[in-house]
Amino acid sequence: MYRSGAVMAWNVFKFCTALRGLGSIMILLVLAVVGVTYYAVVLCNYGPALAAGGLHSLIAFLVLIIFHALLVMLLWSYFSVVLTDPGGVPPNYRPLVDQERGEVDPLEASEFGPLATSDPTNARIRYCRKCNQIKPPRCHHCSVCGRCVLKMDHHCVWVVNCVGALNYKYFLLFLFYTFLETTVVALALLPHFIVFFSDGEIPGSPSSLATTFLAFVLNLAFALSVFGFLIMHISLVSANTTTIEAYEKKTTPKWRYDLGRKRNFEQVFGTVQRYWFIPAYSEEDLRRMPALQGLEYPSKPDLDAQEF
Repeated sequence: MYRSGAVMAWNVFKFCTALRGLGSIMILLVLAVVGVTYYAVVLCNYGPALAAGGLHSLIAFLVLIIFHALLVMLLWSYFSVVLTDPGGVPPNYRPLVDQERGEVDPLEASEFGPLATSDPTNARIRYCRKCNQIKPPRCHHCSVCGRCVLKMDHHCVWVVNCVGALNYKYFLLFLFYTFLETTVVALALLPHFIVFFSDGEIPGSPSSLATTFLAFVLNLAFALSVFGFLIMHISLVSANTTTIEAYEKKTTPKWRYDLGRKRNFEQVFGTVQRYWFIPAYSEEDLRRMPALQGLEYPSKPDLDAQEF
């Protein structure tokens, strides 16, 4: 029993080390896909079509406008996820009240000094033995990053970062704009892809034809896979939960942080509508919504005793 546990721990360690080792390779891979796509759409097909005149020129202009607009939003969202800290536990963090029981044995509040709690029987707090610190509500330890992450959803190899409280919105926008961009590219390159299977002569150099074929296949594959992932995260946002929490509470019919779809959406995207589709928050939302900082979350009073 001990040996199997040690082997499992060693395998997890190797897996986490491998993920950390990927590092900038994944970023370069994303940029390579963007580069191939840009070359196929702009330089090989729709850029030259601008000089054709007539309807073909107009269609090419519209495709290029949409393509570049979505590409800007995709890259902005992507690097916002990559470069934004998902949220870590502040030094000397102390909860004002006990809110959850975590994965480890509860510790008495008296062990960490006085805590402001009105209920002396409610002295359970969450504690991370790996970080040796108290864990705020909805916080989990990431074995890849080697630290606790606020409202952790998952560690994403594509962004070489954890997805947590402070960059979850940016991650969702990255999925959203990736789906739109890859769908537009797949539709735009579809006529050129169909030509490969026709009997007539195919215009273009071998390199441009190969790039067009590759770009279509890659973007179609990404569009289909990202669509499923996007639908999953839309359902998580509508229930105000994360991937980890959805697994933890799968047998629980009610969730203490489920405040209704509108308020659940605002807990991630904020209340100012003009900021919903860009990877940023208004100063007003950051000032008056503690949930955007990752340490405090409104919950249903009748379910405040719910523990996980």
